Amino acid sequence: MLNSLSLYSNMKIKLYLIFALFGLIACHSKEEAAYYFNEAEQDSLLVNLITCVSEIAPMATDSTKMLAQFRAYYQKKAPDFHLIHLQKDSKNRFYYLVSRPVAGRKDLRRGVVGTFTLIPGSLNFQDFEEVVNTPHFDEETVKVRGGFLFRQLVLKGNLDAYLGMKHYVEWPDAYLTYDKKKRSWVSTIGL
Repeated sequence: MLNSLSLYSNMKIKLYLIFALFGLIACHSKEEAAYYFNEAEQDSLLVNLITCVSEIAPMATDSTKMLAQFRAYYQKKAPDFHLIHLQKDSKNRFYYLVSRPVAGRKDLRRGVVGTFTLIPGSLNFQDFEEVVNTPHFDEETVKVRGGFLFRQLVLKGNLDAYLGMKHYVEWPDAYLTYDKKKRSWVSTIGL
């Protein structure tokens, strides 16, 4: 009888450890979109990000690119974009790292690191900014160098100390700056 209780206790412990292991595997990091959003919300958020960080849909403008009539154009691009990191701070500001394709190149990508806040109760951006864009890299280098920039932005709130690192940051530079109102990069010439 004592052996039966001991065996039962050992099995109980093993089952507990198995369930705990599955629980750890199922958990998501605070740097993952899945930590904050379900799958459908992640898909919608990615399309909203694509709308801001990719080229504008044909017939759209900076002020109309978010309209529903252009959404299908951005949805078609979703398989080529990767939301690598997403993290929210205590003030509901999200920090992101997106890997996006480089026009005309299948072997190169660009990292986009930035921030946004959402309109309460929606997945629409209230405030959106691309803080930096990396040079063209392979996917793994985008993850490593973009990941470094992402974590520094989360930690420090800006990337000012890294803007001169041209092997990490291509924009902003002496010629391009980000216009938060237009949600696009604009030339500094003539400003």
